[in-house]
Amino acid sequence: MAETDTNYPVKFSVDYPDRPLNRLSSFFRIFAALPILIIILLLYGANWQAASDTECNRAVYRDVVYTGYVIIPLLLMILFKRKYPPWWYDWNVNLARFATRVLAYLFLLRDEYPSTEDEQAIHLEIPYPNAAVDLNRWLPLVKWFLAIPHIVVLVFLAVAAIIVVIIAWFAILFTGRYPRPLFNFIVGLFRWSWRVSAYCALLVTDKYPPFRFAD
Repeated sequence: MAETDTNYPVKFSVDYPDRPLNRLSSFFRIFAALPILIIILLLYGANWQAASDTECNRAVYRDVVYTGYVIIPLLLMILFKRKYPPWWYDWNVNLARFATRVLAYLFLLRDEYPSTEDEQAIHLEIPYPNAAVDLNRWLPLVKWFLAIPHIVVLVFLAVAAIIVVIIAWFAILFTGRYPRPLFNFIVGLFRWSWRVSAYCALLVTDKYPPFRFAD
């Protein structure tokens, strides 16, 4: 298995709000986020596909959602050419940053409306790899398998995160503040998730992600 480094190359942080959060915006957050959610879903490729039901002789519709990241072509490029096209990297990283701003807004970490361009208070650093030197051409074929322990843990942590956000929502409504331990938990979960994603999906590093929330 690839090495675990205490100084992992993928960095993530969110500036803790040093002021009371907007209680009205927090109360209606899911509704306020609808316009930007539509944009992010379009970028991620959400669409509707008609399918024919021959048994009932009628048309039914099913939701077909596919990732907006360049992954399979990237895997093939690393495998056969040992290259990581810079514009594919730019697309993946900028989409990741935008998606994270939207998620941070939904999770009540900040109350600034997510920008499609500006970094704002959400900081995600993903290094550009020298594919010929830094990446093993065969490892992308098995990274998804190596990442399964992380994925299992993250599923359980995601369930806990829902509970944490609900508690934080009530705390913001009554006090205007996001309790710092709850804030750190959600930020740490984001950080852990992006390390795993950078390893097995965006394929920017061969360093195995650590099992931890902190930097």
